Amino acid sequence: MPHHTHPAEPQQSLSHPYGRLGLHQLRPAAAELILLGDLTGRYATGSYSRLSSDGRTLVLREDRQGAAEHGHRITAAIACHVARAGGTVDQLAQFLLHPEHEGGRHARNITLHSGQARALDYIRRVWASATAVVNSTVGVESRYHAHEVLAALRDRIETTPWRGERGHTALRVLRAHLNFAEIAGSLLHHASERQTAEEAGISRTTLRVVYESVLKPRGWLRRLRVGHGREGSTWYLDDGSTQGHRSPTPQSRFRTTQYPPDPALEEWPTPETATTADIDSAVIARLMGHDAFAHHGLGSSALMIIGALHIRPAQTAGELVGAASVSRATAYRTLRRLADHGLVHHTGETWTLAPQALEGFGNTPLHAVNGRAAQPAQGWDEVARRHGTAGLSARRKALHALERVAYREALDQRAEHRSPAEVIVHDGRQVLVPAPRPDELPSAWHGPGGRVLDPATGRTAPDWRVATDGRLILTTPADQRTYDELAAAHAEALSEWESTA
Repeated sequence: MPHHTHPAEPQQSLSHPYGRLGLHQLRPAAAELILLGDLTGRYATGSYSRLSSDGRTLVLREDRQGAAEHGHRITAAIACHVARAGGTVDQLAQFLLHPEHEGGRHARNITLHSGQARALDYIRRVWASATAVVNSTVGVESRYHAHEVLAALRDRIETTPWRGERGHTALRVLRAHLNFAEIAGSLLHHASERQTAEEAGISRTTLRVVYESVLKPRGWLRRLRVGHGREGSTWYLDDGSTQGHRSPTPQSRFRTTQYPPDPALEEWPTPETATTADIDSAVIARLMGHDAFAHHGLGSSALMIIGALHIRPAQTAGELVGAASVSRATAYRTLRRLADHGLVHHTGETWTLAPQALEGFGNTPLHAVNGRAAQPAQGWDEVARRHGTAGLSARRKALHALERVAYREALDQRAEHRSPAEVIVHDGRQVLVPAPRPDELPSAWHGPGGRVLDPATGRTAPDWRVATDGRLILTTPADQRTYDELAAAHAEALSEWESTA
């Protein structure tokens, strides 16, 4: 949490608390963090490395910088725990400045080096950030309460206008994340990009564009931790409350250049779609994975029309403009396309879904639309074949499976930390160039709890450990040699190298 954006609160006193918050009133994890510090290294991830100026490579921080970042994260976490428990900034200061509390080491170091006034000002800033975060999130007390929160979020999603093709695609992605959250029973859930793309029926490229241009800027999704290895990213579903405080996201269409074909329909408002929507997102989640709704098939607009007609049948094209968040031209074009498959029927000025439209089966209406005879669809697979999108999801899943296999193989090879040995040819024989000694471990590679930080990625290397005497130990099953055997091999290579040199 960036603390420099929140002003200090000089009116709050730190020396005379009105109440006392004990450790027994906090959650066990919070009390353990205050008393013992970060034993598991949960808050150390990313503290000892940073992105370089090009934004692509990781650069290791100095020990002092990494420790300060690590300490700040622990302090911010403790502040959030105290805020959730209904504590005050005075009680937070008591926890942090207590000499026997390991979790307050960072605040006490500031007191030692810069004075108590500087430390109390730092605590105020951290408290302001923590209270802002706690007040903007929803506290879930039980699994039943979590489902209530998810149901309220689903209602908000279904009544929010999602304008333009990009907005419709964003709704598919958001609905996929809502599916994952409902399975997890919490707004906090795990999902990878490939998994989400398969669920939403779109490509990973489109998924990333929607993430960065719609869902993240408007406050619908927050990525708390980037996935690594076999673990997906950690996401938090939000209610999109920040979209009113940001600049509007560029959309595919703001205004129309056409005029209504019938004066009785009146002029279109600006923007074209109304400010409220009314769709059934469960229907969209059920259908969006079919190849029939790919970009070159029926598309996302058809999903929006079907979702709007399912929750409220017999709507006019003008009503669908607001309910489905589509422009009038898109509404007419999509309705004609669905009518060609017999999935919607036109009676007077209103449109309704066919009896088995959700299964992809259409039927011929009594009166052909615009004088054309509809060809009833026989399932979504047959609709996809008509549009040339059949097999798209299967090919996407096969590609993702190959990418997962290749990625895991690369991780396994990287975990081995094998590099080609450097040799020279001397008198017709190969002489090994000795590597640095196994116990020569740079201090920047030291991680918390005896773990080793990978200098290339800044992440913890699972197969390496630092012994109590500072020696580097490889624990992978691929190499069962002891340290003494490694040291003997190194000494032999060094002796041969020196004799050759």
